[in-house]
Amino acid sequence: MTEQFELTVRLSFFGGVLLLMTLWELMAPRRSLTVRKGPRWASNLGLVVLNMALSRMLIPITAVGAALISEKQGWGLLHQVAWPPWVELTLAVLILDLAIYWQHVLFHAVPVLWRLHLVHHADLDFDVTTGLRFHTLEILISAGIKIFIVAMLGPSATAVIVFEVLLNATAMFNHSNVRIAAGLDRFLRGFVVTPDMHRVHHSVDRAETNSNFGFNLPWWDILFRTYRSQPADGHEKMTIGLPQIRNEEQADRLPAMLLMPFSATPSDSPSSID
Repeated sequence: MTEQFELTVRLSFFGGVLLLMTLWELMAPRRSLTVRKGPRWASNLGLVVLNMALSRMLIPITAVGAALISEKQGWGLLHQVAWPPWVELTLAVLILDLAIYWQHVLFHAVPVLWRLHLVHHADLDFDVTTGLRFHTLEILISAGIKIFIVAMLGPSATAVIVFEVLLNATAMFNHSNVRIAAGLDRFLRGFVVTPDMHRVHHSVDRAETNSNFGFNLPWWDILFRTYRSQPADGHEKMTIGLPQIRNEEQADRLPAMLLMPFSATPSDSPSSID
């Protein structure tokens, strides 16, 4: 297994899920969009391209590469027991997903990290591209954290690829502006974060912003009591974004998004998130 194979697999799933969710949003939108879609999508997707290019240039090893090295050297907790492959894969996905949950909580709790993460929350609309919109420095820090966790855990390269594909696919799914029947949504929340569940996290209300941190599995929010089932104003009337960044040119244009962590005023500071 090579890193080129990993890239091919991830890009294939990325393109397929992005297309699927885009079509679903067009056919059955959950909410009416509030800002112009063309410029906003160009900025959000432009940030994705920039992040992918810089990540490949600046990070010498991927999480899959770290897994291959750990496997060769026998490093990591999972290498200390001869697990059946399916058990090892399941444990690896669960532990990695739990780590991503706590990383997300950390990016809300630590002031300097929140300044980076607020780029994701400043989006004035909530659709599939929101799930891809992260500041470049946050992407680089997240990649470093993930590589460290993989090195300590020692999952197989296959498990890491499965996790990466699942995380990317579910992030696009649960950020999508798609309508799902209430009964089906309740059922799906038993094992995956749904769009209605995660949309609450993008509310301007501080209490709602500090809930539903999960990207993939909903269990961590329930276990650690950060779960909130619905927004107070309802999904159609709730306001998306940050209360202090309401201008389209400031919130949803690529140059402003890149400068946002450094141009934030005191009211934008991470202390606004308790």
